[in-house]
Amino acid sequence: MIRDVTLGQFMPGKGVIHRMDPRVKIVLLIAFIVFIFCTFNFFALGVCTAAIITAIVLSDVPFKMYLKSLKVIIVIILITSLLNIFYGTGDPIFQLGFLKITLAGVYRAIFVSVRIVCLILISSCLTFTTSPTDLTDAIERLMKPLKVFHIKVHEIAMMMTIALRFVPTLLEETDKIMSAQKARGADMESGGMIKKIKAMTPVLIPLFVSAFRRAYELAVAMECRCYRGGDGRTRMKTLHMKPLDFGCVGFAAAVLAGIILCNIFLPAVI
Repeated sequence: MIRDVTLGQFMPGKGVIHRMDPRVKIVLLIAFIVFIFCTFNFFALGVCTAAIITAIVLSDVPFKMYLKSLKVIIVIILITSLLNIFYGTGDPIFQLGFLKITLAGVYRAIFVSVRIVCLILISSCLTFTTSPTDLTDAIERLMKPLKVFHIKVHEIAMMMTIALRFVPTLLEETDKIMSAQKARGADMESGGMIKKIKAMTPVLIPLFVSAFRRAYELAVAMECRCYRGGDGRTRMKTLHMKPLDFGCVGFAAAVLAGIILCNIFLPAVI
């Protein structure tokens, strides 16, 4: 399961999404998250889903990577669906005591599940197609107005990107430590919840030691390169919006128009 976590992984490529300005990608990600929560029927959600599928195809990233990102949260999706299936109104199609399942509840469960899947897919599309360096530059540029309030924008962007970058590294380290402990005879799967938590102690201690060691090595490397924060720093790459970026913004505007029309003229599900 740990090997299936794809958060923070970057897949180098030359796809359309790879060539976009990272600032535009972040803004469009936020926009599509808003779009997803502004859909109130299956037609509007279908428009949003079709746009996300188009982005996945244009990202030129193997679809199995997106499936891995969904595999990690499959339990959350199932629990959410199970909870929402009992919130429908109307005549029940199945009833057990005070619990009843209606057709509206089934529609609601499917609707919410598709929303969650769309959120994970569009978020994964950003991390798969944007390098940590580009993410740092984009976040810093977008947060630049906050400098008026004397907020250390560069440092905040750097911390966010480093945290995201080291997620797959720490997960890989966890998998290696667990494999090593199992090879020494450690039993991490049998027994109750308390026993499983206690069995994780030989994993957590080496993991924390490794994390602190990596943090120290990173700090030493940055200091050796004379890193002193964002004041006075120059950039090797300058971000510029291209016709491709304006075209993607126009595509997002068309998607928004489609969602608004579907919400106005078609009945709502929730």
